[in-house]
Amino acid sequence: MQCRYYKRLEDGKVECTLCPHHCRIAEGKTGICRSRRNQGGVLVSEVYGQPCSLAIDPIEKKPLYHFHPGTTCLSLACTGCNFHCLNCQNHDISQVAPADIHHYELSPEDIVALCLKHHCPGIAYTYTEPLTYLEYIIDCARLAHEAGLWNILVTAGYVCQQPLSDLLPYLDAANVDLKSFSDDIYNKVSGGHLQPVLDTILAMKLAGVWVEITNLIIPGVNDDMQMIRQMCRWLNEKGLAEAPLHFSRFFPRYKMLETPPTPIATLKAAKRIAEEEGIRYAYLGNV
Repeated sequence: MQCRYYKRLEDGKVECTLCPHHCRIAEGKTGICRSRRNQGGVLVSEVYGQPCSLAIDPIEKKPLYHFHPGTTCLSLACTGCNFHCLNCQNHDISQVAPADIHHYELSPEDIVALCLKHHCPGIAYTYTEPLTYLEYIIDCARLAHEAGLWNILVTAGYVCQQPLSDLLPYLDAANVDLKSFSDDIYNKVSGGHLQPVLDTILAMKLAGVWVEITNLIIPGVNDDMQMIRQMCRWLNEKGLAEAPLHFSRFFPRYKMLETPPTPIATLKAAKRIAEEEGIRYAYLGNV
């Protein structure tokens, strides 16, 4: 499937314009996400119509607590991610090439039919980074809306504004993983930057998408309470005081196996700070 977001370069390379990495990709190679390849000067998605994971989840698992609680959603994921988080809990599908794991062959029409068959009122694009297979999501989401289904995005939010704007008309709710409020931490732990994520959150809010935020607190990495206060203050100042904020507990994963789980006291302290800064709904997760 040819990608929509790229431009051809004079030397036979292509530049992917989907996310802020702007990968310059040589013939036969992929970008950072591993799922978008240069084939003869054309950027193609190697995961379009090929989800590697399917499940029916309670919507609270996303987590979305204030968007149709008590309902279910059909969750799907394709391989790939444009971050390389050292603590990734789904690294077995996010940090691999599409050819390395099993996948299904399911068109957008198939996904919508599957959702209706199992009486799920919505589809959640989740588990890996759904924005790396944005073309597939847009095609699924458009058909889902025509069938009266919701579209839910669980994302790290690292995307350029034009591709995001193409998705927003079909998006009903999102949980954005705001990994920290430090560009330095984003760069060291995930291989990205903070500002594009903030831009994504604000664009979703402006478009009328229901937004909830997750902040995974990792001991010794992003557990500085002053930084957490700055994050909460920013959310309040940007009109997101009523957007549920989920402080999630870290457990050792992937390349951070020596880091201990987050103390419950740390999560409770973060919740108190959020409430002090005007965040109306602060929750603790993975506890």
